[in-house]
Amino acid sequence: MTLPASTPRGIVLFAHGSRDPQWRAPTEAIVGRIRALQPDTPVCCAYLELCAPSLPEAAKALIVAGVRQIRVFPIFFGVGKHAREDLPQLIAQLQADHPGVVIELLPSAGEYEQLAQLMAEIALS
Repeated sequence: MTLPASTPRGIVLFAHGSRDPQWRAPTEAIVGRIRALQPDTPVCCAYLELCAPSLPEAAKALIVAGVRQIRVFPIFFGVGKHAREDLPQLIAQLQADHPGVVIELLPSAGEYEQLAQLMAEIALS
């Protein structure tokens, strides 16, 4: 299903999760940058385990706020079992639970050439 461009779109940054609240700071910093760049774009974090909110909770919050398109961006460097198996299952369940919402799963962060280039530049600087 494709919705018109004017349909409200939100973003979920999806990370593994940790009991350590400081672990969340880099992901939450990305949320802050997105809000600074596009203040009208609803964006939030979600976690696979060990902290809240979960992906279903975050998606539901966006949907309740009127979002009808959700981009899920996995903040994973590697494409391990979570990215290959667990996350697609979560996305399928979300889509089944919310058939009127378009849910787009982006590639994991580590799959983007731009990120590899930026990290190489940081290492060399």
